Amino acid sequence: RILLEGAQGTLLDVAHGTYPFVTSSHTIAGGACTGLGMAPSRIQHVLAVVKAYSTRVGEGPFPTELTGETGERLRERGREYGATTGRPRRCGWLDLIALAYAVRLNGVTGLAVTKLDVLDGIEELRVCTGYRIGETVQEFWPVNSSQLREVAPRCETLPGWKASTEGAKRVEDLPGEARRYLDRISESLGVPLDVVSTGPDRGQEVWFRRPW
Repeated sequence: RILLEGAQGTLLDVAHGTYPFVTSSHTIAGGACTGLGMAPSRIQHVLAVVKAYSTRVGEGPFPTELTGETGERLRERGREYGATTGRPRRCGWLDLIALAYAVRLNGVTGLAVTKLDVLDGIEELRVCTGYRIGETVQEFWPVNSSQLREVAPRCETLPGWKASTEGAKRVEDLPGEARRYLDRISESLGVPLDVVSTGPDRGQEVWFRRPW
């Protein structure tokens, strides 16, 4: 069995990302086929690695960006700084519309949600469930990504949790509100949870299933 790991996020894909704020290659799962000469039918499982909130490095549209105290809290607790450059990442609420787009493009069959512990102690959490453009609300990714500069997020509020999730290793160790937050993500995307990380170290994760 061979594990293939992508290096950058879906929205940086040269063809399907938020052009012109993209990289120079294909970052979606299909890039493994063109890059390695592997037939698409040989890929058995696509694991989407997604943070429990959203981040972006550098310029480009970011509908759910938080520029105030909460955004700064996510950045500091999540250590959201570029590994090479040290450049601070922009942080915001989880965007389910962007995630649904990524799920469709990549043919995702399982979710790996990271940095759940960064949300510990936040009283109310929000997830983006639609984009407001003028008087209308759309629940799908715009055909032209330039429209993202004009949208305002429509958000759903979910209760946060006070108990710490850091280092949790069993599903039963997670607070009920954290479980509901994760279930909301999985149900919205129609993709099962595989694993959730609860800290930066090895062994700090909760397995929901092991499909391989």
